Amino acid sequence: MSDQPRVEIYTKTDCPYCEKATDLFDSKGIEYETYNVTDDDDRFEEMVERANGRKTAPEVFIDDELIGGWDDTSALNETGELDEKLGIAEDNDDGIVEHRKLVIAGTGIAGLTAAIYAGRSNNEPLVIEGDEPGGQLTLTTDVANYPGFPEGIGGPELVNNMKEQATQFGAELKNGIIESVDDSSRPFRVEMKDGDVYTADAVIAASGASARTLGIPGEDELMGYGLSTCATCDGAFFRGEDMLVVGGGDAAMEEATFLTKFADTVYIAHRREEFRAEDYWVDRVHEKVEDGEIEIMKNTELTEIHGSQEDGVDHVTLVENDKGHPTDRLDDPGTEEFDFDVGAVFFAIGHTPNTDYLEDTGVETDDDGYLKTNGGDGGNQTETDVSGIFGAGDVVDYHYQQAVTAAGMGSKAALDADEYLDDLERADSSGEEVEPAAADD
Repeated sequence: MSDQPRVEIYTKTDCPYCEKATDLFDSKGIEYETYNVTDDDDRFEEMVERANGRKTAPEVFIDDELIGGWDDTSALNETGELDEKLGIAEDNDDGIVEHRKLVIAGTGIAGLTAAIYAGRSNNEPLVIEGDEPGGQLTLTTDVANYPGFPEGIGGPELVNNMKEQATQFGAELKNGIIESVDDSSRPFRVEMKDGDVYTADAVIAASGASARTLGIPGEDELMGYGLSTCATCDGAFFRGEDMLVVGGGDAAMEEATFLTKFADTVYIAHRREEFRAEDYWVDRVHEKVEDGEIEIMKNTELTEIHGSQEDGVDHVTLVENDKGHPTDRLDDPGTEEFDFDVGAVFFAIGHTPNTDYLEDTGVETDDDGYLKTNGGDGGNQTETDVSGIFGAGDVVDYHYQQAVTAAGMGSKAALDADEYLDDLERADSSGEEVEPAAADD
């Protein structure tokens, strides 16, 4: 394409966010060049220089302009600015693209399972990928507990297989992020962040949850410069450094174990005495402790990250109290504050459900933002307080948060939506009026 801007993407091996970036440009039909910086010091130094010191992948350039990493590229895509830079923006006066029977928000395990089932039911779902295409599982290098894979399977591979399966059954995947859903009339009005609008008879919210951060000093300045929420993406860039993992659940244990491939020593800071992770991961970590590769710092919290964008993370400030939750006990004489030298920090402290786009609907959430669904026995377990809007996966489930439970909820949501659509079709054919659920005032 002679009139297409030149797109360059610096990537590395086993980098889920790099795959998200290339998938995004693939979905737009845009040609690009990739430079793999793994084990290529010259390319790595070139990337760091062009990216103003950033040591994370991917890094995207359009006509030599630094677009940034996945978060930056995705943010531009949300607003439609990326399409403008690529010269593929389309004018659409009223914004309405088309009507669909079913829109599914999210392409994690729940959303893709729902898409498979909905496709097989001839509901031809439109699946909106969201700002984390493939969901959290794309950040997992080894999925060892998903049924049917005795040798395990990589998270990205499992997700890609499910995408292929969903499209084979008639699902359409679209890159983009839902800005809002209007439930004041039927059909639902689904507005995208780039201004496009779809109408839909039913919506399945399977938009998952996003990695949390701490909001501590140094966090904003050093994100991407030694601070990361993805060990598999960025761990190799800090080879030979001491690294700190913050968290006490499965994700923290997995990331710490993975980082031993590159780190001098991996330290785990957890604010309590006991880990929340399943025994499998705790046992693996303790094996690494016995080998001298991991050290555990219990009842310890991170309060500040020190360094610069030019030189990366230099050290951190931690607080420790034997009673746990030391930041709640800063005035306690038993709380000790100390500086600790590490060259990289990785957050693995849980997730926040992605439900903002449903705020103006009658859908109810709990205090943490997780969707409330009917639950119970029998059918319609996944329907929310708004008839025709269903929830599945980590956007609902704050407790189990497993791939297999997300898949189960996704299948139930698709079956519930199919029953709802059948009832809607029968009502339309008989001339009955279908009343929309009233939104909260």
